[in-house]
Amino acid sequence: MTESDYVTDSLELISFRIAEQEFCLDIMAVREIRGWTNATPLPHSPSYVRGVINLRGAVLPIIDLKARLGLGLAEPSARSVIIVVHIGNRLVGLLVDGVSEILAADKATIQPPPNLGCETVSRFVRGIIAMEGRMISWIGLADILPEEEAAEAA
Repeated sequence: MTESDYVTDSLELISFRIAEQEFCLDIMAVREIRGWTNATPLPHSPSYVRGVINLRGAVLPIIDLKARLGLGLAEPSARSVIIVVHIGNRLVGLLVDGVSEILAADKATIQPPPNLGCETVSRFVRGIIAMEGRMISWIGLADILPEEEAAEAA
């Protein structure tokens, strides 16, 4: 196996917790990880948009990932973090309960999400990783923003 084969067959992912569940996303999309900062709410925004924060002079929208995934509203604490990610050309903050670790996963070990008769699961979950007795959902970022914002970000 050559080095280029290794690069294409494995992924580096960052894992994080939301409630008692573990999720991960491609580390290449992550710009930084910050501690929780209160966000300024925006009028008429979707319930999963916590508001905006100032990130070194730029306005950064904060998405409550727990709410966006349909798991209820998050209650931020001192342990909560914001994962700043690139979605298209845009920076967005994802509110999560905490970051766990950096994982290396072989693409062959990633299982597709189960077909549950609705597209919502496959819209957000790219795959399931079974690792060391844990089930980790690999989140795709493409549909995290509302469709109008995603079109602007592209």
